[in-house]
Amino acid sequence: MELTTNKDGAKLTISVNGEVNTMTAPELSALLKKELPGVQELTLDFAKCDYVSSAGLRVLLNTYKQMRSAGGTMQLVNVDESIMDVLQNTGLDAVFGL
Repeated sequence: MELTTNKDGAKLTISVNGEVNTMTAPELSALLKKELPGVQELTLDFAKCDYVSSAGLRVLLNTYKQMRSAGGTMQLVNVDESIMDVLQNTGLDAVFGL
């Protein structure tokens, strides 16, 4: 998995390339922990992400809760059909506003 960040003031975009699975979810979590202070708008771009495991979903949900409790927003963009199916099956599509 490769992660690319673009920070502009209180806006942060992270592009995810590859799979967010048990092995790579800690890397995403660590990056978020490092980059989130001061961020009010978080965008996760999944254009090049083709798989998210339960470990990845846990990172997304925890990040969503953190952003919400800080008064910020989080959005997922460019989510492919297979990941959208997982989000819909778990009900997380409603949580993330997809």
